[in-house]
Amino acid sequence: MRQYAFLKEPINYEDGSVFKIMLYVSPEGVYVFLYDSPDAQLSFADEWYEDISDALEKWGNKLDEQGWFPLPDPLPDCQHDAFIPVRVKGRAEGDPQWGSFEALIDGKWTDMK
Repeated sequence: MRQYAFLKEPINYEDGSVFKIMLYVSPEGVYVFLYDSPDAQLSFADEWYEDISDALEKWGNKLDEQGWFPLPDPLPDCQHDAFIPVRVKGRAEGDPQWGSFEALIDGKWTDMK
């Protein structure tokens, strides 16, 4: 399960400010991905929680009045923190090029700059 929300106001966080968050519930626990602008597509940081109640305890009261927006789970081999299908280049073929990404745009995998 994935969902995202905007914050009432930006919150200072280590190397930047957080404008929105994404909650991702995985078999390993709950990730909260942090985004440094309202239109950011990839997170700049994340936090891990053992369960959803711990994540909501920290972040739930910081959300704006719109609340949560549901998101579909990512496609296979794609980044869990990305709003659009993004994957590490070569990962699907078993030869990942760490640090290089591609996005699925109009049905075609395209290099991200």
